[in-house]
Amino acid sequence: MTKEGLLTLDGQVDELLPDGRFRVSLENGHRIVAYTAGKLRKYHIRMVVGDHVMVEMSPYDLEKGRLIYRERVVNTGFSRHKGKRR
Repeated sequence: MTKEGLLTLDGQVDELLPDGRFRVSLENGHRIVAYTAGKLRKYHIRMVVGDHVMVEMSPYDLEKGRLIYRERVVNTGFSRHKGKRR
């Protein structure tokens, strides 16, 4: 299968599953199980419930997919060093 045949859809992470898998709700309403692609796993990109992601899927198996991109959230209000440092 060539890369031209893959479907790329937007979705949102609903649930964290074991072994680097996630349950993702797609924009068309379907829910699939997706795993992290190589670069996301290699560089330890963390994903949490609520993240917006792009999913690559084969047209032959529409129940599984591969997470290829996580949208960057800017200024979430989280600061690593609030208060005193120890």
